[in-house]
Amino acid sequence: MTTIARGTDTLTRDALTVLQPGFTGTTAPDWLLRRLGEGLASVGLFGRNIASPQQVAALTAQLRAEREDVLVAIDEEGGDVTRLEVRTGSSFPGNLALGAVDDVGLTREVAAELGRRLAACGVNFNWAPSADVNSNPDNPVIGVRAFGADTDLVARHTAAYVTGLQSSGVAACAKHFPGHGDTAVDSHYAVPRIDVDAALLAARDLVPFRAAVAAGSRAVMSAHILVPALDPDRPATLSRRILTELLRGELGYDGLIVTDGMEMRAIAGTYGIERGSVLAVAAGADAICVGGGLSDEDTVRRLRDALVEAVRSGELPEERLADAAERVRALARWTTAHPADEAGAGDAADGDVGLRAARRALRTTGAEGFTPLAEPPYVAALTPVANIAVGDETPWGIAAELLRLLPGTETGSFTGPDAGKEALAAAGPRRIVAVVRDEHRHPWMAAALDTVLAARPDTIVVEMGVPRAEPRGSLHLATHGASRVCGRAAAEALVGA
Repeated sequence: MTTIARGTDTLTRDALTVLQPGFTGTTAPDWLLRRLGEGLASVGLFGRNIASPQQVAALTAQLRAEREDVLVAIDEEGGDVTRLEVRTGSSFPGNLALGAVDDVGLTREVAAELGRRLAACGVNFNWAPSADVNSNPDNPVIGVRAFGADTDLVARHTAAYVTGLQSSGVAACAKHFPGHGDTAVDSHYAVPRIDVDAALLAARDLVPFRAAVAAGSRAVMSAHILVPALDPDRPATLSRRILTELLRGELGYDGLIVTDGMEMRAIAGTYGIERGSVLAVAAGADAICVGGGLSDEDTVRRLRDALVEAVRSGELPEERLADAAERVRALARWTTAHPADEAGAGDAADGDVGLRAARRALRTTGAEGFTPLAEPPYVAALTPVANIAVGDETPWGIAAELLRLLPGTETGSFTGPDAGKEALAAAGPRRIVAVVRDEHRHPWMAAALDTVLAARPDTIVVEMGVPRAEPRGSLHLATHGASRVCGRAAAEALVGA
């Protein structure tokens, strides 16, 4: 492919406008600022870009000094998937906990407070909420990120989240269209396939997206999943049948369509990011998200050049690229027309709403004869490999919160076939609190819990994932998420606070 010289002609500007790249560092690199001057309209923030709210505010101010209406996007779902609080754990419990409470007013309040915090940092576009119906309990990548497995529940909470988030002047993005809940493969690694008929998809997976559209979601994110009933040949991100005919046509959606990360193996490992980006825009996508793992100027240049060359060769209609760029600019105009200081006028900040939600989401089994802990226990975290969306930077569990309430609490992390024996040896005579995450999906975890409970039947079990396994232990707590406030709610319950 011929490299295109730097320029600001309309075609080149439009090609830059549809890109949503990331970058490394906690300040904007020179190349990023230069590209903003040339037409780039969006920037994505990830955990690597964040040190503190004050630093993020300074970073976004730096970006806006170059382009006032820049879209600053972030993957801040709250709960397990957090970027703003990547090193401490989230102040919000996440979608499954909100679904467990099933109070749409609370969901709206949580999303509004999250939006206020993002807006205060200068972030105006959130790649959230997940509108997926987690119908497959073995789903390795959605799980607690979904409001639940019931279609109507997911739909009403998706709408409430969209409304709450956008009341703070932050654009919402319902994902992952047409629904990532019935998958057994993580699209970060390969192409998931959903083999159900179109009628079931319409009655189950599409319903929350219809609710998001009706609620006015400013953006929808496509999924890198193959759904043969809708398109037997191409994954949703690259499918005109799914993005244009279904989402635009049948669902009547007129906002921004953004792709999931194009560096994910489902696209990068099959089509390549350049070819995939061209096909995505041709199919109806308006913005190309790239930056979770690719974050340099060369990536931006290669994608820009691929789009320009596709127009010049006739593969990508120039009108389609121009339409995509205009939709990006339209969302940017919406954000500037809804500044944070005017959005949600009259709504006071509510810093404790996430903790209140986490407390309400807590479910206990076997509490009748339970005596609150008075002595520091041993917390045995049976730790699975974190999925890429969550990442391994973010702390989880209840040990830190129990240590605060019961000084002297100790903890260890255990994985694999000997996890149970190792946990027992490490705990010694202390009361054991075994913390699990999706026990039903990990045979080694269930076996480790068998070993611990056989030797120590007074063990307390805290499930911080999807609580599908049968509750057991002298006391069983289900937090419906592994965020910091979920851990705090469980720790409070254990000490009777």
